This record gives sequence, C-alpha cells and structure tokens, in this order.
Amino acid sequence: MKTFRVMLKTELKLSLRGMDMLIFAIIMPLVVLLIIGMIFGGKPAFEGAEYTFLDQSFGALATISICAGGVMGLPLVVSDYRGRKILKRFRATPAMILIVQVAIYTLYSAISLILLYLTANMFFGFQMRGSFVHFLGGYILVIFSMFSLGMMVGGIAPDTKSAGVIASLLYFPMLIFSGATLPYEIMPPAFQTVANVLPLTQGIKILKAACLGLPPENAAVPALIMAALAVICVTVSFLFFKWE
Repeated sequence: MKTFRVMLKTELKLSLRGMDMLIFAIIMPLVVLLIIGMIFGGKPAFEGAEYTFLDQSFGALATISICAGGVMGLPLVVSDYRGRKILKRFRATPAMILIVQVAIYTLYSAISLILLYLTANMFFGFQMRGSFVHFLGGYILVIFSMFSLGMMVGGIAPDTKSAGVIASLLYFPMLIFSGATLPYEIMPPAFQTVANVLPLTQGIKILKAACLGLPPENAAVPALIMAALAVICVTVSFLFFKWE
C-alpha cells in the first residue's frame, strides 16, 4: 500500500505538469457538451420524443474522457517509461505500475463526469431519466474495458512509436465514429455501420440505456461484450508485460 501511495503521488504530479490530459480528458468533453447543447440540446431526439437530444447524448459525451485517458494516455506513458528504462528502476510489480496509471486516469474521468453533469444540468436542464446507480455501474464497466485496452497496448508495445501508432488507430476512430463526439443518431447509415463494430459504441449503448431509463435487456449484450473485452485485455497485458 505504501508503494502504491508513493507511486500515485509521484505519477500524478508528473501528469499534472503536462497539459495533455487536462485538455483532452476534461476541457474537450466540456467543449463538445456545450456545442451539442447549444445546437441540439433543447430539441427532441426525434419527432414526438419525450426526451431531448442532449438527454440521449449525455452518456456518449461522458465517454470522451475515458477514451482519452484509457486509450491514448495510459499506453503512451507506460511505453515511454519502458523506452527510457524507467520501468526497470521501479521496485514494484507490473500490476502495481499499471494500477497506478489506471487510478490516475480514473480520477480524470471522474472529474470530467462531475463537470459534465453539473454543466448539462445548470445550462441545459439535463435530468437523468434512469437510475443513477445503473449509470455509474455502466460507467465503471466502460472504464475497466477501455482502460484494459490501454493497459494491453502499453504493456506489450515494443516502443513508444509503436504504442502511439496502435493507440491512435484505436482512439481516433472510436472518438469520431462511436458516437462520443459526433452523435450516433445523426450519422449517415454507412457511418453507423462502422460505429457498431467499435468497442466504445457498446459502452455508449450501456450508458444511453441508463440515462434514458430503458429496460435492462437493452444493455445486456453490450455489457457482456465490454466485460469480455476487459477480461481478455487485462489477461494479455499481465501475461505479456514487457519491462524493456
């Protein structure tokens, strides 16, 4: 526990010195929320709908921070430390190193979620129609799944360049086509087809169902997919973690 606290304090200070996560994990989600809120927020999600476009999109917006931290931030930090031979100096297990990084990016995601909710509520009258407990459960599952993907990339990528390429190939398609930034409902059919095969899309379906109070069966299959992804990626990252 002492090792975890020391590493967490040190790594958090290093993370805060840079602006990357502040911009992409906290500021960017708020900007996207404000844009969607001002353009679509008060409009019905579709003709005759009892909820607004923002009500339907809030769950997707909440995943932007998760995607930034888990898919881009996490693997790049771990691979960078490996390339600079820093990992060899840590007197900790691979699990501890990865858990500390996950804790940091989870903190960013939690702060982002709180700010998104307060902003949506105060400026656009957003009210969660479903269970907040169900939403938090789904949110935690999305965090585990997306961060496990980042853990796997960071744990096995041979160098920072490779990790950056892999992370970019995962991050940008999910950010654009999963519904996290460009709302799924206004995408052309071809884009929706692409979105349906992306892991983050399944997480957004879970959070959307929780936000709108839809029946649990609407999120059952996406939840199973996300849980399976988390188990596979965590197992691979722990088994094949590279120190150098």
